[in-house]
Order: sequence, then C-alpha cells, then structure tokens
Amino acid sequence: ALGISIALLMIVSQVPLGMQLRSIRPILWIVLFTFGVHLFMTPGTELFAVGPLSATWEGLTRGVYIGLRLILLILLSTLLTLTTSPLRLTDGLEALLSPLRRVGVPVHELSMMMTIALRFIPTLLEELDRIMKAQKARGADFEHGSIVRRMRAIVPVLVPLFLSAFRRADELAMAMEARCYRGGEGRTQMKELHIGRVDYAAVAVFVLGAAGICAVSAGGLSFAP
Repeated sequence: ALGISIALLMIVSQVPLGMQLRSIRPILWIVLFTFGVHLFMTPGTELFAVGPLSATWEGLTRGVYIGLRLILLILLSTLLTLTTSPLRLTDGLEALLSPLRRVGVPVHELSMMMTIALRFIPTLLEELDRIMKAQKARGADFEHGSIVRRMRAIVPVLVPLFLSAFRRADELAMAMEARCYRGGEGRTQMKELHIGRVDYAAVAVFVLGAAGICAVSAGGLSFAP
C-alpha cells in the first residue's frame, strides 16, 4: 500500500522519473549492508552458511522488507524536497503541530529540525556518491566479490560520510547563530497558510492508508477466500 501511494505521488508530482530514481543509487550499498546484517544475524531456518555466519529464511524476508522500506523512505523524502521548498515545509509542519503549543511543546523548533533533516537527505546522498567515486579512484571495489566483501568495502565510505555530516551540521549551526536565529520567538509569516479541499482530501487518504497498513500488519484483514 505504501509503495502504491508513493508511485501515485511520483506520477502526480510530474517530477522526471530519472531525477527521482537517481536518489536511490547512492544508498544501494547501505541497503545491501542492512540486508546482509538481517540475513546473517536473524535466527531461524538456515538456508546456507558463509564461514561462521548462517543465512536464515527469516533473515532473508526481514532483510528484503527493511530494504524496501529504506528505499521507499528515500523516495518519499526526495519527492517531498523536490516539490516543496524548505520554507513551505517549516510553515506547514508548524501549522499542523500548532495545537501542541498550549502544552508547552516547542513547535517551531521541532518543525525546523524535521525540515533540516529532510533538506539534508539529498545533500548527504550527493556526498555519499562523491566519496564512493573517490574511493573507486583509489582502487576500491564495490561491485565484485561476495556480500561480506562488499559490506567490508562500505566501511571506509561511512566514516568520512559521518564526519562530513557532522561538519555540515556545525556550519549550519554557526550560520543560524550569525543570523540571530532565536526559534519561533517573535516570528511572523509572510504568507499565511490556509487549509482547502485538496488538503482535507490528502489527509483523508493518508489516514485511510495508515489505517489499512495498521490493520494488515495486525492481522485484522484477511485476503484469503
């Protein structure tokens, strides 16, 4: 259901398919690493063994499930950032969570954190692609060998990726402080957001889809005749 919903959003957004799928390529190795961890670390019925590690059927199914969820999450995040500006995202999240202000929840700060996280996903993907190309230029091989060998080749990529993420976060914090950012205190909006029919319809579809996913996950629905 989630995959069908994202496919419909990809069609409606009119964003070129190649641009959307390009965001998946840099994370394929992370998906492969996650799949391998679940394949060999989940106990269950043994399929085959690689040295001291045993692959299980339960690990295979769980690895495929988690891998698909990661891909769908990246697609949805990329689609959101390609169709909506960070300012609109912040304003929309803040308006959606505004009732929580009455109980002391820092709504603006939370919405800003979520927006920054979404905005930095494409940036981190580009950084990952750049690091992988640099590693390939130094002789790294991500395309040949066993699964274990490929997962080992990913480790030198993850370390500089995390260091780059921390560096970018520090630079962003310094830039926000230099611009005297103080959260939502005294902040106004140039354009006020208003909920229309399309918004109500989107919320209804989302609620129904989420309810259907929860019902199927809980075993409340059966597709058997």
